[in-house]
Amino acid sequence: MIQPNSLSLPRVAWFDEHGVGAARARLGDWRAEIARRGALAFQPRPTEARGPALARLLSELKTPYELWSAGRAERRDPVISAPQDISHPVMLLPGFGTHPARMKGLRTALEGAGHRVADWGLGFNFGPSADRFARLCERVVTMARREGQPLVLVGWSLGGLFAREIAHRHPDAVAMVITMGSPFSGDRRANNAWRAYQLITGHTVDAPPVGDRAFGAKPPVPTIALWSPRDGIVSPRSSCGWPGERDRALALRCTHLGFAGHPAVARTLITLIGTLDQDNR
Repeated sequence: MIQPNSLSLPRVAWFDEHGVGAARARLGDWRAEIARRGALAFQPRPTEARGPALARLLSELKTPYELWSAGRAERRDPVISAPQDISHPVMLLPGFGTHPARMKGLRTALEGAGHRVADWGLGFNFGPSADRFARLCERVVTMARREGQPLVLVGWSLGGLFAREIAHRHPDAVAMVITMGSPFSGDRRANNAWRAYQLITGHTVDAPPVGDRAFGAKPPVPTIALWSPRDGIVSPRSSCGWPGERDRALALRCTHLGFAGHPAVARTLITLIGTLDQDNR
C-alpha cells in the first residue's frame, strides 16, 4: 500500500504562502514599471522641438528599394579599394534597436578597401546602460592596444552618440569619429524616435546613464557628421550640428535607415578615413 507523502502538504502550503505572494509582488513591480515607461513614452514634446514631417518619416519605408536600386548602380561602378598599405582599424556601432548585421554592407566595403573592421560586440543596441557602456569602452581601448593604433569609430544614429562619448573619455584610443544621422545637436527630442527610446530604455533622453558629453562640444579628435536632408527620423539640423560641435558636416542623399548600407555612404567613409593618412604625411 502506498503511504501518502506527509512532506508534500507543507511544501504546497509554503508555495501558497511565499511563492504566490512573491509572484504577485513581481507582477506588481512589472505593472508599475510598465506604467512608468508608458509615462516616459507619452511625455509631451517641447513646442520648439520638431522631428522630420510625417511624409518624410513614411519615406523611410522606401529604404529597401533605394538600397536595391543603388546596389544595381554600384555593381556597374563598384567602390574603388584603397591601396592595401593604407589600413586603419575601424569599429562600427549600430543604431538604436538594430544589430551590427544591418551594417554588413559598410563592413564589406571598408574591408575591401583594406581596413580592419570590427563591430561593437554587444549585439542589438537597445540603448545605453552604465555596465554595457563600460564594456564598450573597454573593447575600444583593448582593440586599439591590440592593433597598435587608435580606432576610427563609425556610429550610426545612437551609435554615433556612443562614439562621441567614447572619444571624450578615451581620446588616445580614437583616431576619428564619424557619425551618421546622429542627433548630437540641439533639442534631444528633435527626432521621431525619442518616445520609443524612453519606452525601451526606461530613462529620459535628457539623462542618459553614461553621461552627456556626446552632445554639444565636439570630441578632442577629428569629428565628421554625415547627415541627410531626406532623413525621416532625425532632424537634419540635429545630425548636422554647428561649428564647434564637429569639424566637418557632409550631406548625403539617403534615408536615415539607408545610412547603414548605402554605397554612397561607403564611398564617403573610405574617403574620410583616407584623410587620416594625408594628415600624417
